[in-house]
Amino acid sequence: MLFPSLGVSCEEPTPVKTEEFSSEGSTVTLSYNYLKKGTGLDYYFFWYRQYSGNPPEFLISHQESGEILSDPVSGLSVTMSGNKTRMDLNISSAAVTDSAVYYCALRPTVTGNTKTLYKNLWSKDNTILHNIH
Repeated sequence: MLFPSLGVSCEEPTPVKTEEFSSEGSTVTLSYNYLKKGTGLDYYFFWYRQYSGNPPEFLISHQESGEILSDPVSGLSVTMSGNKTRMDLNISSAAVTDSAVYYCALRPTVTGNTKTLYKNLWSKDNTILHNIH
């Protein structure tokens, strides 16, 4: 299986690798570095998967600390680096059915933040954020 990254733009996260290669049954890790802007903000991350011809499907959400905020889809987990500049979405026992486009949305938690999350699903130039084949 081929796991290409075509660019990410949610508070400037960038994929660590542009492609991931994996065999069926192995663990696939999609890693992103991100730039934390400002101090005193706690970021929340929201992950989605989109199969061709279907709307995005919510997968998992977590805080910058790594605390999971939702019941994740089976087989998914998240890890954060100690310095909170890198996050990994881990797909255990990867299968052909995991072939999809993956999206990350991010928002800082501040009083009065009423922005809708789906607006963060696309980069500034509307390219696919993370494509997995």
